[in-house]
Amino acid sequence: MKISCPTEVFCPREGAVSESHHLIRVCDPSMSADEQARCVCEAVASLGGGRQMFRRFFLKDAASLQPGLEEAIRSLPSCPTSIIGQAPLDGTAIAAWVYCVDGFGDGVSHNGYSHFWQAQMLSPGGDSHRQMDSIFRSYVSGLSARALTLANDCIRTWIFVRDIDSNYGGVVVGRRNVFTEQGLTPQTHFIASTGIAGSAADAAALVSMDAYAVGGLDEGQIRFLHAYDHLSPTALYGVTFERGTAVQYGDRQQVFISGTASIDSKGEVLHIGDVARQTVRMLENIDALLSEAGAGFRDVRMGLVYLRNPADYETVRGVIAARYPSLPLLYLHAPVCRPTWLVEMECIALTPESTDAFPVF
Repeated sequence: MKISCPTEVFCPREGAVSESHHLIRVCDPSMSADEQARCVCEAVASLGGGRQMFRRFFLKDAASLQPGLEEAIRSLPSCPTSIIGQAPLDGTAIAAWVYCVDGFGDGVSHNGYSHFWQAQMLSPGGDSHRQMDSIFRSYVSGLSARALTLANDCIRTWIFVRDIDSNYGGVVVGRRNVFTEQGLTPQTHFIASTGIAGSAADAAALVSMDAYAVGGLDEGQIRFLHAYDHLSPTALYGVTFERGTAVQYGDRQQVFISGTASIDSKGEVLHIGDVARQTVRMLENIDALLSEAGAGFRDVRMGLVYLRNPADYETVRGVIAARYPSLPLLYLHAPVCRPTWLVEMECIALTPESTDAFPVF
């Protein structure tokens, strides 16, 4: 078997729209990088589950592998596609995450909701502050063209930073300035997000971003997750994102957990230097956030685990597998925004719901 792609289709009731997250990885790292890319693209092309809404490829070396991958992608169904330099930690050169929806037909709108995924937003030139500012301003303009706003309609962002130890400070300032202008403050709310090391093929691109927004949601459908007994408000240490966001529909709930690490309710890093204990605390924090949404690890449909040090891969994988052996995860080499954080994880969970208060998904 050259490719692994375990998939569990989520469908809350008969006749409802189904969702599926596919985490595709190579099983034979001895294959050449080009062969691995070809096999992954063939697996993406053959996926069931309806319309591909979003996909992201994770590459060991974006600069060398991205040109060939882009050529292969041209034969795939059209959808927003992100290519990020984050090496899979199982020794392979490429992995992928693909999100599919079955029941939308050929569009991105259904039951009064419009779903907008955007991928690989870049702004080469200038420092990380300037690039982050430019990316967010361009994104705000694009949302406005669809009669959407950053504050009301953006559900999730992913921000990838080249040389994160040097450039993350500029990202924080650039994002915060735009957020303040858009009415996103500690007194209102922020947006669920992951800010993590990752590179585009263009060496001038210090920052890139993926995002997901939904038009047509009522204010009561969006709930922000805090788990204050475990985690601090992010503004306590100068950053601007929500720990998690739950989106309620008539037939389901989608739970987006931001990049979460070993942190306490005072904003302090716990278990410095001990990756196993950091992993345990990370899982406890995520469980607290999921619980606040009435969900648990049993409901997680995809997760990404980021490690600063590839040598910690077996330790972290062993800790997680001992507690949650069936979690659908990809493990990636991607340093977290603080050097003392050795591991971070994000995930998406889905739970069945039944309410007449909102239209179904």
